[in-house]
Amino acid sequence: MARQIPLTCSGHTRPVVHLSFSDITPYGYFLISACKDGKPMLRYGHTGDWIGTYEGHKGAVWSATLTEDATKAATGAADFTAKVWNAETGEELRSLPHKHIVKIVDFSPDGKRLLTASNEKLIRIFDLQDESAEPDLFKGYTVNIRAALWSKNPTYIISGGEDKAMRLWDTRSMKEVKTIDLPQSVTSMVLSKDGNVLIATYGKTISFWDPERMEQIKSFEAPTAIFSASLHPSKSCFVAGGDDFKLYKFDYEDGKELESYKGHFGPVHCVRYSPDGELYASGSEDGTLRLWQNTVGKTYGLWRAVNNGVAADGTNS
Repeated sequence: MARQIPLTCSGHTRPVVHLSFSDITPYGYFLISACKDGKPMLRYGHTGDWIGTYEGHKGAVWSATLTEDATKAATGAADFTAKVWNAETGEELRSLPHKHIVKIVDFSPDGKRLLTASNEKLIRIFDLQDESAEPDLFKGYTVNIRAALWSKNPTYIISGGEDKAMRLWDTRSMKEVKTIDLPQSVTSMVLSKDGNVLIATYGKTISFWDPERMEQIKSFEAPTAIFSASLHPSKSCFVAGGDDFKLYKFDYEDGKELESYKGHFGPVHCVRYSPDGELYASGSEDGTLRLWQNTVGKTYGLWRAVNNGVAADGTNS
């Protein structure tokens, strides 16, 4: 049986706390990582090869994301700014000031607006087509916000904070329209590739929700506290990582553990499936970003089919 050999993407010097993939473009797909070293990096998604570093933040970068077409990037940092970049050239397009650490950035589905959440306990939405426009403010939190994102329907955004709840907001009225109480505070939220399933983690729980109605579809327990999870584009399985340094893969139908691997030397802060589902990426407290095969032993990207420790070309692996 082939063994899982993750690709380690070096370059960061402190914990990797967030990462995002673009969609598949005519040039492949891309991966951006946020790190406490203050230097978000762009890579080719299928190989992890470094493309460039976005230079300009003066503090830890907590969040990084790409538009679906990978033309723009956004980052949020401890220097009280969110920045928008030309993803291809690395040019800084906008610097959006805040009054506290920016923990979350997320592009609207059309890439024309940017959601940010900061330790001011506020969610902002910036119009990226009108630099003179003041951002819309979503107020109501009295605790720090841990996760926030656009719904597939851009009328709504979803957030989770340290108050053990998830909230659905209407962007037209800027009002909260639904609150879902949880047993513990959210550690992460992400949408499935088609936008029809919200994956939320809290404690050891990985839960799946209809993001339009904010009704739970199913929920599973993991062996450890989970900080991030991601659903395969086919919805056949999902991966998760957390406190015990391992990456887990589970069956989406029944939650049965399919695989688990220990490759990091610190807690896993973030895990995401690639848009084609062939790999998943993980970022850790150990300062590394790793790529893992969804189908172990398959020839893909920089991996060669490995059987009994011998690579496809006959060399020892």
